[in-house]
Amino acid sequence: MPRVSPVLRKCRKALQDSDVLKVLQSEITHELCSNRFQNIQSGSLGDFLVEWDSSKSQDVVLRRKCELGEEVVVSAVLGPVTYGRDSVFPREVLMKVCLKKPGLSSILQFDCGVSDRGNAGSEFDIHNACYIQSSARVDSSAYRGPLFSSLDPQLQDALKEYLVSKGIGENLTNFLLLHLRKKEQGQYVNWLHKLESLVAKGE
Repeated sequence: MPRVSPVLRKCRKALQDSDVLKVLQSEITHELCSNRFQNIQSGSLGDFLVEWDSSKSQDVVLRRKCELGEEVVVSAVLGPVTYGRDSVFPREVLMKVCLKKPGLSSILQFDCGVSDRGNAGSEFDIHNACYIQSSARVDSSAYRGPLFSSLDPQLQDALKEYLVSKGIGENLTNFLLLHLRKKEQGQYVNWLHKLESLVAKGE
């Protein structure tokens, strides 16, 4: 234990010498002043209500009840970072849409990706669609149906139109892109503030 204090003193001096505090403050200022989301179209929730949106989590969960009693639940999170030859591509949103008819325990589930088209707004593609017999027990080994891309193109279009009719349109996908990216930035800035506070205490 007697060695701990000298080690801490050396670490503190190293922090001071490398101006970590100034770097952190500069990064915070940059994040707060940058207007990186200016090219993302704003959207709206429409008839969806926010069911879950914790500042400590990365996802958001929305719920909507349709006129005929159908429930639509959307769970969305930013996808992984992807790299191209020279740069990082904008991250898409991974969106899961579940639809349940009143009085039934079965669920129709769609796994989708939302991509940013810049000034043209956003669009979503269905990656997978499956029918789950019971919402109480989801067996991961159960057959989930054929690959969505292998379905008849007219059926693919019809299923996408079905989702649009349930409120999964451009307004919602624009909202998700902007909201999740701002949420991630907010979490990053909060982390920088905590780090700045720790370094400042050390000095």
